[in-house]
Amino acid sequence: MESDKGSEPNWYVLRTQLKRERLAAANLRRLEGVEVFLPRLRYQKTTRRGRVWWVEPLFPGYLLAKFSYLELSRAVTYIAGVSRIVTFGDDTPAVPDQFVEDLQTEVARHQTDDEEIVVNWKVEVGDEVELAEGPFKGMEGQVVEVRPGAERVSLLLEFLGESKPVEVSLYSLILANPDIPEGWKGD
Repeated sequence: MESDKGSEPNWYVLRTQLKRERLAAANLRRLEGVEVFLPRLRYQKTTRRGRVWWVEPLFPGYLLAKFSYLELSRAVTYIAGVSRIVTFGDDTPAVPDQFVEDLQTEVARHQTDDEEIVVNWKVEVGDEVELAEGPFKGMEGQVVEVRPGAERVSLLLEFLGESKPVEVSLYSLILANPDIPEGWKGD
């Protein structure tokens, strides 16, 4: 990140008020000279009412906005829903344009509409997975059966030198070798 408080528009990270990311983004979009990027995840979650679609920001409590710091920083911080512009001490870092463009491109590849990425739990027979919760947390296994209606998966886990079948919730799994796009691996 670079520090640039000039009159040229730059991308900045804004801290929003709790659960007010969409409100802040909508209000910022009304401000002339401000471009806003608020990517959101859309996924199914099991509740007492059954499965429901859940939408939440990709970066909870934050959004990206492009504006001229000298001209609009005060107006931006007074927008309803915005808490502050993220700083490090006295330094207000600008986010590189290329980073935001890459993020927008990646979101566009997976989005349905309005900066929303749909997350589908796709686990197939033969996938290597890791358990994220429960008594076998951290153990890796191979999927041998998927029961989408029941949201359950049967795995083979190596335990005490033997392969043992275990049935777990679909949502307690992490793919052991996820398909991560190039450039996103922290290289």
